[in-house]
Parts: sequence; C-alpha cells; structure tokens
Amino acid sequence: MAGWNADTAAGPLGSGTVTLVEGSSFCISASNGDIRPELPHGVFHLDTRILSRWELTINDQPLESLAAETKEPYRALFACRVPRADGYADSPLLVERLREVGAGILEEITVRNYSRQPAECRITLVVEADFADLFEVKEARITRDWHETRRIENDSLEIRGVWEGIRKSVVIRAEGAGVGAKALGFRVTVPAFGKWSTHVSVAPTLEGSSVPFTHPAGGELSPSDRRRQEWVAKIPALQIGNRSIERTLRRSYEDLGALRIQDPDHPDRVVVAAGAPWFMTLFGRDSLWASEMALPVDPSLALGTLRTLADRQGTEVNTETEEEPGKILHEVRLDVSTGQALQGNSAYYGSVDATPLFVVVLGSVSRWGFSKDTITALLPNADRALDWIRNYGDRDGDGFVEYGRPNEHGLINQGWKDSWDGINFADGTLAQAPIALAEVQAYVHGAYVARAWMAYDDGDLALANELRERADRLKQRFNEDFWLPDKGYYAVALDRDKRPVDACASNMGHCLWFGLMDEDKVPSVVEHLMSPRMFSGWGVRTLATDMAAYNPASYHNGSVWPHDNALIMSGLLRYGYVEEAQRIGTALLEAAEYSGGRLPELFCGFDRGQFTEPVPYPTACSPQAWAATTPIHVVTSLMRYDTHISLGGIWLDPVLPREFGDLHISNAPMGDARITIDASGDQATVHGIPDGLTVHRGQRPWMSELVEWAHQGKPQD
Repeated sequence: MAGWNADTAAGPLGSGTVTLVEGSSFCISASNGDIRPELPHGVFHLDTRILSRWELTINDQPLESLAAETKEPYRALFACRVPRADGYADSPLLVERLREVGAGILEEITVRNYSRQPAECRITLVVEADFADLFEVKEARITRDWHETRRIENDSLEIRGVWEGIRKSVVIRAEGAGVGAKALGFRVTVPAFGKWSTHVSVAPTLEGSSVPFTHPAGGELSPSDRRRQEWVAKIPALQIGNRSIERTLRRSYEDLGALRIQDPDHPDRVVVAAGAPWFMTLFGRDSLWASEMALPVDPSLALGTLRTLADRQGTEVNTETEEEPGKILHEVRLDVSTGQALQGNSAYYGSVDATPLFVVVLGSVSRWGFSKDTITALLPNADRALDWIRNYGDRDGDGFVEYGRPNEHGLINQGWKDSWDGINFADGTLAQAPIALAEVQAYVHGAYVARAWMAYDDGDLALANELRERADRLKQRFNEDFWLPDKGYYAVALDRDKRPVDACASNMGHCLWFGLMDEDKVPSVVEHLMSPRMFSGWGVRTLATDMAAYNPASYHNGSVWPHDNALIMSGLLRYGYVEEAQRIGTALLEAAEYSGGRLPELFCGFDRGQFTEPVPYPTACSPQAWAATTPIHVVTSLMRYDTHISLGGIWLDPVLPREFGDLHISNAPMGDARITIDASGDQATVHGIPDGLTVHRGQRPWMSELVEWAHQGKPQD
C-alpha cells in the first residue's frame, strides 16, 4: 500500500490517452488504439490486466493517429492512417478501429483504400498478456513472474499464466486470421476504392470457460448497449435551455451508468464504482458520496451501495486490513491475487469517514420512499457503525473521531484528502496522527442526527434523545476546539497533541452542509472560501494560495475538486448564500465545457485570470463517480429540490441562474411514481405528484431541524 500514499504514483498515461469503461472492465490505450506495455495501458477485467500489448501494424508500419472519439463511455472510434514508406505525407490507406469494452474487448478493424490501385496489406496484431494486478500497473512495479504458455487453435490464441497456484488465461479470436505464438495476422488485398474488415475479440476465461463476447448479429444491440438502454429508460430525461449544461448533464448520466458495477455475491444489486482507470471497484467513501448526490436520478444506487457495504461491515480487529467491528470498508478489490497491495485480503478498511457517511446516506435514503422494512433491515448496521464511532473512532475519548494507521503499509491520511502530505499546518508542517479532521466531525454529527430522526420516526424516543444530545455536545466541542478566532475560520484538523492544524483549507466547507458551525461564525467562513486566495474562478481550492504547502498542481494542496465544491455549494445554500452558491455551480459547469462535458476527478488550482481554461491534473481519474455526479448535484441543489416522503413532502424552490434557461425533467423518481418538473429562474411546477404528497416552497427541513421539532413536540410540517 505504499502506492496509496504516493497518490500520483501512476505516471501520465501518454498523450491523447483514451479510457473506456463498462462496469468492472476498462481499457486504456494510445490515441491510435494501441496498447503499449511500457505505459500504464491495458485491458483490465476484475482488477487484472488481461491484455498488456495490443499493437496493430500494416506492412510493418505503426498507425498514425488522426482522431479518437469516445462514442459512449464503453465504445470509441479510432481513425488512423498507414504511413507511406516513401515518406510522403498523404497515404491512401486509412484504418478505423471501433472498440467496445465489456468482459474484455471487441474490436472491428476496417482498412480503406483510397487509391486507384489494389493494396497488398500485411496486417499484424502483436499481443501480450502479463496478468498484472491493477496496483502493479498503476505503480509501474510489476514483480510477479507468471509462467506463461500459449495455445493455438484455428483462428484463436489462448495465453495462459500460472503464479503460485493461481491460474488465469485470456483468449484472442480473429475471424480468418493466421495465428502465431506472438501475433495474429492477415494477408489481404484491399481493392481500389474498397475496404476490408474483420472482428477481433479478447476475453478472459473464468473457471476454465471463456467469457462470451461476440459481435451482435445485424441490428442487435451489444450487451453494453442493452445495459445502457435499460439505464436510460430508468433515469430522468431532461432538457435545458443552455445546451452546454444539457450536454454536461447527459454526459454525467452516461458516465454514472458506465460506472455501475454488480455485487458479485448479489448480482441484483448495483453499486457505484469510484472511477476509471484505477478505481473500478466499490469504495466506501466515494461510492457513498456519489450515490448520495445521485439520489434524484436513481435512489436504488444508494440502497445497493448501502446493502453491499453492510454485508462487508467490519466484524473483528485486524491490524493488517485495519478492520474493526462496525467499520465500513475503504475499498474492495475483486481479484484475489491483488494480495500484493492488500496483504492477501480483498478488502481494506483504512477510511475514517466511510463509517459515519454510511449512516448519513441511510438517513437520506429513508426520505426517498423505500419501504419501512427496507430501511429497518439496515438499522442494525447503522447502530454498529455508531458503536464503531464511540468504541474505535474516538480513540482517546475526547468526543472527536481520529485516525492513525496501525501498520506500516496503510494510508497515512485516511480522510478524503488521503495523500501523504494532504493535512498540514499553515507553515507547511505535516500534521502527525492521530488526526481529527474537521469534515469528519461534521459527518459524525450528520450520522447522529440522521439516526436520531429515524429513531423518532420509529417511535424510539430514548435512542433519539440520546443521539440528539450526542450531536449537540459534538457541535459545542467542535466550535470550541476547531475555531480559530484570530484567523476567522476553522482548523482543518486537530493533531496528535490536540493542536489546531491552522491551514485555510476547503474541508471546513463540508461542515456547512451538516450544520456543524455556529451561525455567527458562518459569514467569516464564507468570506474566506470565496476570497481570491481560495476561489480560483473555476472552484474553491483545496488549500489557500498563501499557505506554505500551496501548489496549484498538487493532488490535495491547492487543486480544485468538483465534488468538494458541490458539497460546499450545498452548504452555502443551507445558510442562504445563494449568490455564492450560484457562482460555484456556474464555474463548475463552465469548467466541464473544456473537457467535453465531463468533469474530471480534479484539475489544477491556477487562477482563471492566469489561464483561460482549467489546467488538467495529469493523472486525474476520468470518468470518476463523484465528479460525474457533481453536475447533477449542482443543478438539483440550485433547484433546491428534495423530498421527505414520510413527511408527505416534495420541496422545490429554485434559484437557477438566468443563463441556465428553462429546465424540463420527466421520469423523475418519486416513491413508487414518476414525476415531471418544469423550472426556470425561481419558478417551478410539478406534474404527476403521487397521492398524499405536497409540493412545498423553501428548502426541505434538515434532519437537525426535524430532530429538534420532534424533541419539542412541534408539528413536522
């Protein structure tokens, strides 16, 4: 896990890299479609690289890239040309590679001859499979030596590997190919002004059987297309006057659909993977935040994520994996041979915030109309999570949740800023563990409040009052110990000596959403967050420019993270800072325009006045789950759209900027029904409201308000 602490260990993927993703499979290639072993390229399935070299040559010439266009998150078209041997620029031979990712890849190769003469072509595909696990590729430290054998049969090549009793293999098939031990090839004559094409597939074998991945018959949809079609039919359809924003939202829908993976133990459950290329698996924190922000699109994603995390909730103390009773995992790896990174285990629990966020998201899901039995079944897991907060999370009994790794290979920092240098003082000194992060206390407060409301709703007044009092004590202690009166903002953390870590960082913005701040301190916090040293013009930086550790091209010390800004934006709206929230939301959507409508995991923190486009961060994941859900969260937050079905209410009170134009959303989930929403500026109408529900203006009551009302015996509506 040393690589986890080196966050940027994977070097740049190469100029023009194309990443395709579908569920737990993904492909990284150069812009001409080739996969090169000296770069972190490959076809990956269940965290294993099943293809490490995939190089196409024609007449011994590598292909020159002309264009690469991602059609869907799982499909791309590469246009190339074959260089002429005589050195002339124009070539009559053009090549198209239409690639789709599923359980492996399927590629249609077409050679077009724009010459008056037939073209003799030797077409060669050189293939290799090293069966490296994802961590080895990401960190360029492939140490395992698989014993490899190759078997040729008709037009297919099977590559088999064995390492310490683990067996893996992949089958490459090409229609009409001549097959050798190292390559597949064709000798063809492409007629004048004609074309030649073939289909090639690459599929792993599972338990001795090849995973089927065949080209659909004429007019049929591929499995990925069918999956996408089912997803599109399920989620809301939208139209918005601003076409750029509409494109971004549609791209978010597409990416979120492609990032869905199935729980191997429960194929009916769908969860959200963290992001491509390196995190196509279940992550506690990332998957919870992404599914929380996607609630208005598909609440079942959050429910599936909660159920899957509940099944893997910690049951014992294990210092290697950092598992503890009640703790929610940091990540799961699907390939058992990934033991080099996970110390022989499939799950790692080194996250301080996933456990309280589990309870927070369950509270959110409880508002969206699932049956009472569905929520009740998860309450024991929520209570075990709260027990972890008390018995293990609060390591020294001071009321705050801290982290500190119990081994030498786990993450040094275990909040969302999990780079080794992500938590530091204003002078740049690194904070030493145990560390209590500001935003983690906010999540814990949110967990107490969410569970208290569910207890009130269930008639358990004793538990509700206990948790309400716990939340109140935490809020009081937080404002006493984290507030820096001489600076006018909150410390990012308390270190091992309980000293406030005094850097001006974005973490405190999360506390706005959860209502952890004293109201008299909010104006100063907002002023800092929106100041030029924090707000770059594209979003709020992770660290202010006048901090000693500031670096606009760092991972966590000056960069801009879309999801971080989305949470800050929601917190601003909670306290009535509409103009500031609009400014952040608009900046994020404008930033997406420069990357094809897709927000990356993060981008650099250079000022907008210095560079007119967001500066990419070289190794940012894209697509990435909470970045994909950020545009959805931005728009629904500015609609001030939310629900609490047990209270009989839909809340809708938009503050949409004029430049967004008119917004029309149909097929939006609402309990067992589907509704249609029209909104523009500060006006909105809803059609198809289920019986028993009422549309309210103003913001939905926050859980903390509901708990207080219930405690005081006030009416809930």
